[in-house]
Amino acid sequence: MKLMHEAKNMLKTNIREYGMYIALFIIMLTFTILTDGLFLSSRNISNLLDATGYIAVLAVGMTLVIVIRHIDLSVGFAAGFMGAIAATLLTQLGVPVIITIPVILVLGIVVGFFNGYLVASIGIPSFVASLAAMLIFRGALLRVTEKSGTIIIKDETFNAIGNGYIPAIMKIMHLNLLSLIIGAIIIVLYIVSEFSKRKNKQKYNFEVMSKGMFAIKLVFISAIIAYITYILAGYKGFSWTVIIMLIVAVIYHFLTSSTVIGRHIYAVGSNPEAAHLSGINVKKITYFVFGSMGLLSALSGILFTARLQSATTTAGTLFELDAIAAAYVGGVSAAGGVGKVTGSIIGAIVMASLISGMNLLGVGISYQYMIRGGVLAAAVIFDIMTRRKRA
Repeated sequence: MKLMHEAKNMLKTNIREYGMYIALFIIMLTFTILTDGLFLSSRNISNLLDATGYIAVLAVGMTLVIVIRHIDLSVGFAAGFMGAIAATLLTQLGVPVIITIPVILVLGIVVGFFNGYLVASIGIPSFVASLAAMLIFRGALLRVTEKSGTIIIKDETFNAIGNGYIPAIMKIMHLNLLSLIIGAIIIVLYIVSEFSKRKNKQKYNFEVMSKGMFAIKLVFISAIIAYITYILAGYKGFSWTVIIMLIVAVIYHFLTSSTVIGRHIYAVGSNPEAAHLSGINVKKITYFVFGSMGLLSALSGILFTARLQSATTTAGTLFELDAIAAAYVGGVSAAGGVGKVTGSIIGAIVMASLISGMNLLGVGISYQYMIRGGVLAAAVIFDIMTRRKRA
């Protein structure tokens, strides 16, 4: 009874954080019932996560941009353009993959700094600056692909980034052993991280959940990770796209939650003027966030191009809107200063789950767009109502 009361209080206090997980659970349960279990099949979950990868990566970067009260509309066509540059280097210039990928990532950082310069140094509103950049990259993409329309990539190593899976080493009852090992490592790291955070909170006399509730949380989350690992291991294992997505999530989660620059990002988002007066270099933070967004745009472009095994004239269309939607659904506040990169990845999975489930049910594309728009509107309304209650 005591645990139930504590759980209700936790849910009420952290409704923004837990709301997206509840929404994801409801969506998955609903589609699993409506599709007679097909939604949770190994093949569908694997394809769903692969299709989420390039948007989830963008959503991580977009989270930081929105947290500091800006927006970046250029990320879609920037990703498409850099994917086309990668395709050109690989196919027309014969540059090896091991050189192409670092070159594209560095180009992405340069692109991000360009937007950061317009916003931080020139003072152009981020909406206008990124809109201008979006048009520039749209034109640049058309310029790169205008001769052939589509640049086909035949490099197997590069294409494996978007379509390949990690090696199995060996099979245990038709399960990918290496994927099982990675899943176990993720669970161990999660548990160690939670114990570390709990210990630090106790060290500074912060309130922590009871031992019973803490144990239930660890078992519940670990069980979810184990189940997803089991599902994926039963198909082809973890794809390289999922591995990259996990690496990005871990790096940015650590960056935002355990570093000085992470604290500065949230400080700038909460109150830029107060952050400046406290000695934080707001311009430097803006450059860093937009540079990071450019880097992740390049990575997204690589993932998408590798998945299609080609660069097309329409690559990147509406990517920015999907990334923004994923960030808001994942709990980022429109007012700035609030949001987690892990939440944005969950938000991307929520939106991808909606698309996958509706496709399995044969829902028309017109209704799909309307439903996705409704979900986004609901997420923003939820954010506004939550802030009003706290005020």
